[in-house]
Amino acid sequence: MGRSQGGFGTKLHLICDGAGTPMAVGPGQEHETQQAIPLLEEATAWPDQPAQVAGDKGYSAGWLREWLRERGIEPVLAHRKKEKGRRGKFDKKSYRRRNIIERCINSLKWFRRVATRYERLATHYLGMVTLAVIFRLLG
Repeated sequence: MGRSQGGFGTKLHLICDGAGTPMAVGPGQEHETQQAIPLLEEATAWPDQPAQVAGDKGYSAGWLREWLRERGIEPVLAHRKKEKGRRGKFDKKSYRRRNIIERCINSLKWFRRVATRYERLATHYLGMVTLAVIFRLLG
């Protein structure tokens, strides 16, 4: 359990496709940019390669944009205000579709153990989230 602005909570890194199907899940102890590549590598192992990857300002890093472009994926990542080299067009229409990930997380919170986090250990909680993802994929 980590402390955030809203109090005690749990952070989670999750990648889903355009339909809201979870593709990769990881622990949230590290910064977004540190978890992005391992999760994206796991997600791109699926048969359908993503054409775009959307993320908020936490995922804003030049090296991450370059990594995505090298793999033929268009980055739709918001720039930080103080980020150097803010250039290039920004697809606002695609960026608005980020709410799909919020709806995906909300669907996982239907599982009581995920929503309330009864597990004290992060590995056990991640196991419960993975189990909720499996149930969602089967249902």
